[in-house]
This record gives sequence, structure tokens and C-alpha cells, in this order.
Amino acid sequence: MSLAVVYTRANIGIEAPLVSVEAHLSNGLPAFNIVGLPEAAVKESKERVRSALLNANFEFPDKRITINLAPAELPKSGGRYDLAIAIGILSASGQLPTETLETYEFLGELALSGEVRKVPGALPGIMAGREAGRTVVLPAGNRTEAGLVRNGHILQTGHLVEVIRHLAGEKELEGIAPLQSTRPEFSEDIGDVVGQLLARRAITVAAAGRHNLLMCGPPGTGKTMLASRICSILPALEEKQAAEVAALRSIAGLDVSPEQWSIPPFRSPHHTASAVALVGGGSTLKIGEISLAHQGVLFLDELPEFSPKVLDVLREPLESGIIAISRANYQVRLPASFQLIAAMNPCPCGYQGDPSRQCRCSPDRIRSYQSRISGPLLDRIDLHVCVAALAEEDRQQLIAGSTQPEVSGDIREQVRLARVRQGHRAGKPNACLGMSEVRMHCRLDSDDEVFLVDAMKRLNMSARSFFRVLKISRTLADLDGSRKIARKHLLEAIGFRYSPSGC
Repeated sequence: MSLAVVYTRANIGIEAPLVSVEAHLSNGLPAFNIVGLPEAAVKESKERVRSALLNANFEFPDKRITINLAPAELPKSGGRYDLAIAIGILSASGQLPTETLETYEFLGELALSGEVRKVPGALPGIMAGREAGRTVVLPAGNRTEAGLVRNGHILQTGHLVEVIRHLAGEKELEGIAPLQSTRPEFSEDIGDVVGQLLARRAITVAAAGRHNLLMCGPPGTGKTMLASRICSILPALEEKQAAEVAALRSIAGLDVSPEQWSIPPFRSPHHTASAVALVGGGSTLKIGEISLAHQGVLFLDELPEFSPKVLDVLREPLESGIIAISRANYQVRLPASFQLIAAMNPCPCGYQGDPSRQCRCSPDRIRSYQSRISGPLLDRIDLHVCVAALAEEDRQQLIAGSTQPEVSGDIREQVRLARVRQGHRAGKPNACLGMSEVRMHCRLDSDDEVFLVDAMKRLNMSARSFFRVLKISRTLADLDGSRKIARKHLLEAIGFRYSPSGC
């Protein structure tokens, strides 16, 4: 048979569309052509496949070989198509039976020796192959991320010869059993943070409702320490959420392990990061920090030190949870449902409001420093909290090495119960509620409505701030186990939304 069709998967963002590798052999001058919008790395597979077949003691056909990667309009990049192309050539030349090829999908880059090498972004392809009901054959180097996929038939291989023997019925490839995810153990505990009861409360509220949080205070007061421990109080990811996170890490070429499976991601880019580093994109698609923080936390330390143009790219994904990237050769939508935690100093020197040190910044410098964060971005941050310098008794506790009585395990249980209440009520965290859902689930008594409307006028709240106060109040009620929002919840929510001046 001079024509064979083999299946593989492309990699477009978090999606893995099916690619049919059509191999055709015809008479004429020997040639090897690949069509179907291949990029440079795909075109170079001609030499890798040729050498791999010869070094594995197979005959390389002395004919005109045409490989079509369909659909033709889909861009193809990387070495992931090598194994499928080699299988197609062997099948079209009669060196391999073709009866069962339609039940398989192949992923893998070939070395010149015939070894099958690991490919980045294999996890979306594995999950798509499972949904299609086919057996996925992939490199042994991808077995860890393949083990995260349940209810799929996945085989691993280390060499081209092993695949051929399996397809010929001589020796079956080894399967990959699902790995058991382990319960994460955190080395850092929120009980390590001395004092800062208000900031600890804000972190708890932010985790319970998945609210965005801005901490402002002098250096050394524990802002970064608090933020780095938020994952220790967040509930574990559900299986679908964990699969999305693992797929994004796989596409980005990062390790995926059972230990990380249920842990919400925590990303902390440096303030010199560019807009592309946050959003993603490039001539060939790269996953940005915002998408890598999907279903987790994006922590921006020293917030005013980021370029204002970089910070403004956060505004749309904070609302929509999606990043749409359009380039000349591709368009892709990436998930970006993340929780923003930010920290900043109140002024350039950092000591405004610190009674132990004198601030030497002029009012103009302070205004210029704080204005680097745009009003629309600040309006999208639910909680604003002042992290003050440690009191004398807290300093004594710090010297003595004592910790707080409430540790991450205690707070995590409070957060979990609050999230359970939100899930039963609306199916999502409070921060993700739409306006109609806020009206439905955040109803107030008539007296409290009058109070909140009056506060809205006095504090000059925007409409967005009004609804965010209601969401925060609902989270505070959930932490208390209360079915209705009380006046105390409104007061605390307004206090978090509008921090004292000078912070």
C-alpha cells in the first residue's frame, strides 16, 4: 500500500487538535517533502526520520515521499510529529501492518539513533487522545505527566523499534498506570508570621472568597512572608482544575508531578518582567505568568516598581479570566483565572507611617510613586490592607521565637468550609459572582441597604466597588457560617476596601 494515515496531535495553547499524517509513496525521482504549514523544526524532521529509520535497520524507501499534515491551515511546530511520520512511511512502504493504526495516536521526537525523546506539552494531547478513545503512544520521558491522566490507555516507548514490534504483534509496549496524587505538605506555615492580625485576617478572607488583595506597609513587616504562605491555606484543586493547571505547565515545559497535582500554583515574577512575560505570546506561543497562575495566585511584590503598561495588561484577565492572544500566524485563548496578591511600600523610601524611622519623601514624590498604579487596576483589587510596623510586644515574640496559635491547618479548614458554602450556593467563589448573582446571593436587610447606599455616597464608591463590598461581605458571612449578611460584615468589608490614609 502506497498510502497510509497516522494520527497525532498538534499543540495550540491548551488545546490539542487532531492532526492526520498522510504518507504517500510514488514513483519518480527520490524526494522527501512535508506539506501542511510546517515550521522549521517540522521540516527538519525529514533528516531525523531518515537517519532514525536507517539506524534502526529499516529500509528507507527510494521513492518520492510526500507527507501531508492535515488540516493544512493549522500551524505545526516542534519535533512531536517525528514518530507519526516514521510510522506513516513504514506503513506506506509495506514494512508495517496498517490494520490497527486508526486506533492509535503517536507523539514523540526521534533522535538519529531511533530513540524516542520527550516532547513538551504532551499532556493536552494525551487527554484529547483519551477523549477520542484511542491508544496514545508517547516517549517514556513523558510518563510522569501521562500518569496524571485517569481512564486512558497510554503506552510508553523509548525507541522506534519497540513501537514497530508492538504494532507487528511481537512484543507489547509497557502501559502507564495512573499515579496516586500525594497529600501536599507545606514547609512554611502562616503561624510563622508574628503579629499582623489584620493582615492575617485579610489573607484568610482573600483565600476564602478568592478575592484580590493589596498589602501596603513599610519594608520588613511581613508582606512577602504572608503572601508566600497563602497556598498553605487554600483548598486543594479539584480534578478538572488540576488537569488544566498541569496542561499549562506541560505546554510551558515545566515539570508536572503528583506532589504538585492538587496544589494551587503560586507565581511571583520579578518587577522587571515585560508585558509579554506576563501575558504570553511571542513568534512561537509561550505561556505567560498570568496563565501559569491559573487557578492559583499571582504575587506581585513591589507593585509600583512594575511598569505601568505592564500592570495595565492585568485589567482584562482580572475581569474575564481569559487571555486572547492574536499574532500574525496564530490566535489562541488561554485560561487565566487567577487571584492577584500584591505588596507595596507606601512611599519610595518605604518608611511613611513607620514610627521608628523617619520618612524623607516629599508629598510630590509619594504621589508620583503611588500614581504608578492606575485607578482602574486598584478598583479591581477587592481588599486593601495596611501592614503596619510591629508593635513592641510583637517584637518581643519575634525575639523569643514564638509563633501564632492559629496555624495554616486551622485556617485552611475555615477556608474550606467557606468555599463549600459558596459551592453549594452558587457553584463558584464569591469573587467570581456576576452582578445578577450578587443581587441574588448578597441580599441585605432594608436598614443595611440604606447604610450601604449612604456609605457609597460618602466614600464616593464606583459601581464596581459597591458590588465588591457586597462580595467581601458575603465571604465574611461565610467564614462566620451565617446565612445572611449582617451589619458587622458590611463594616468589616468597607474597612478592607478603604484602608486608612497613609498606607
